[in-house]
Amino acid sequence: MRKTELCSWTEQWEALYEEEEELLHKILKDNVIHMFHIGSTSVHTIQYAKPIIDILVVVSNIERIASYEKEMIQAGYSAKGENGIAGRRYFVKGKEKRTHHVHIFQSGHAHIEQLLDFKEYLLHHPLEAKAYGELKRKLAREFPDFHYKYQEGKREFVTALAHKASFWGEERRRREGK
Repeated sequence: MRKTELCSWTEQWEALYEEEEELLHKILKDNVIHMFHIGSTSVHTIQYAKPIIDILVVVSNIERIASYEKEMIQAGYSAKGENGIAGRRYFVKGKEKRTHHVHIFQSGHAHIEQLLDFKEYLLHHPLEAKAYGELKRKLAREFPDFHYKYQEGKREFVTALAHKASFWGEERRRREGK
């Protein structure tokens, strides 16, 4: 059973992202269009996060990902297929003690914008980011041995936040003419 472990934000997470980004570029090669550090470890104003680096990889051809699975496994990853999100290829590093989650989408997939809007919204709204961090901290104390209850406890808050972030992102793109 996975435990819910939260840590205070640290600059080390950016270095861990950059190290893994380099490795993923070597594996996925010319299929990579963009790569982004996402999730709570990428937003310092959340203040607390599980020490798992979330990476968003945008590729030109999602169908080619199967041909990289052997190299991903050799690099310590487990392939999880779409894992609940159509069009995604999901990989996790570490078993009970996960260190990285890699979310791969083909360019143009709607989920890319949602993930990036969520991160940007939190970076531009530090009070909401802090409230999210405090909720995570409270739930981690309440449910240290029940990861699913921790996830369940933050679902409503995250859903509302994601909705605000999507609306905010759409408005921002409209203002910028994108």
